[in-house]
Amino acid sequence: MVNWPVILSIAKTHLFSKIKQTATAALGVTFGIGAYITLVSFMTGMNKMLDDLILNQTPHIHIYNEIEPSKEQPITLYDQFENSVNIIHSIKPKLGQKKIHNALPIIKYLNENKKIKGAIPQIKTQIFYISGNIEIGGNLTGINPIEEAKLFNIGDYIIEGSPEALHNTDNGILLGAGLAKKMSLSVGDRVQISTIKGAVFPLKIVGIYQSGISDIDDIQSFANIKTVQKIMGEAENYITDINVKLFDINYALPLSKKIEQQFDLKAIDVNTANAQFETGTTIRNIITYAVSITLLIVAGFGIYNILNMLIYEKMNDIAILKATGFSGEDVQLIFMSMAVLIGLIGGLLGLIVGFGLSHIIDNVPFKTQALPTIETFPVNFNAWFYLIGISFAMISTFLAGYLPSNKAKKIDPVHIIRGQ
Repeated sequence: MVNWPVILSIAKTHLFSKIKQTATAALGVTFGIGAYITLVSFMTGMNKMLDDLILNQTPHIHIYNEIEPSKEQPITLYDQFENSVNIIHSIKPKLGQKKIHNALPIIKYLNENKKIKGAIPQIKTQIFYISGNIEIGGNLTGINPIEEAKLFNIGDYIIEGSPEALHNTDNGILLGAGLAKKMSLSVGDRVQISTIKGAVFPLKIVGIYQSGISDIDDIQSFANIKTVQKIMGEAENYITDINVKLFDINYALPLSKKIEQQFDLKAIDVNTANAQFETGTTIRNIITYAVSITLLIVAGFGIYNILNMLIYEKMNDIAILKATGFSGEDVQLIFMSMAVLIGLIGGLLGLIVGFGLSHIIDNVPFKTQALPTIETFPVNFNAWFYLIGISFAMISTFLAGYLPSNKAKKIDPVHIIRGQ
């Protein structure tokens, strides 16, 4: 039966007898785990920020009426050409409406689906912005500001004003930052917009919107759905787009296919709409975890070398222990206990160092026009990283202690003493 109090007492004595070697071994674990925590927290934080820049504003499913060429051309309707080979060039799209038929009942139906977090309407139209002699073409989107802020985080991209201000102002407009700069406009000013039919409407600027993508900020603006319906001279049931947010993004593709078949509308899932972006995200994640795992492996070899040398220098102690009656298993347990204690102490210190460095990075100022609401470098304080770090510290030190200690238990003390 193993006498653990004696084993642990001897292990503690060996650790404190050469405190410099013990400290070196523990610090090897500390800096390996600390570097891993810092790196993976920072890199995954950056990746998440870049993902959110796109995905926060992108619906999981976008439903609309797509303009497409007519499947049946007039020539195919004549019986005399039924058996002919008809070659038609420059096929024009069929005349179709942008309005989604029965949009409000469809939205109600979608919101009753337990997989859907929310389905909200939009109206998109092309307009001209007029300020003095300046006319700039752009897009106006009619939204429900409160619902947009709740589901698609539009409030994170409003650098002046708020979604509530737009919601409470019938003739208000949320102007893109690029537009506001070009026309020297700010919150409280008025801008006139002209529809493609020539009607002109004055709107009050209640906020400035900055998505971080200049091509969007130079043309985009938002207003209440009712305001846009009034500008376009349409009824209250006029809706051109439906944006859907799911609880689980993995259901986006199958649900979009089902919606297309059920309602005869175009439904684009988020992965299809952002295929290139998804590829970039995958590559960044692979690089992040590859570098992190490599760092842990390198740290593991360093830990092994340090503990191997520590046990090698304890050969005389091994001979004395065996000569006084300790078995090979007892000697192995002593040195494995030393390794595990070094791993535990070094691992816990590594978590503290990693958390401290991550916290410092999280407070470093980070200002960019592309990300107006980001004030400091993003860091991901995921508990899993710390669990992986301490687990690796314990496993690596256990293996680093087991391999040389397994060899040490087989050493004949007579050979060691003769060698002296």
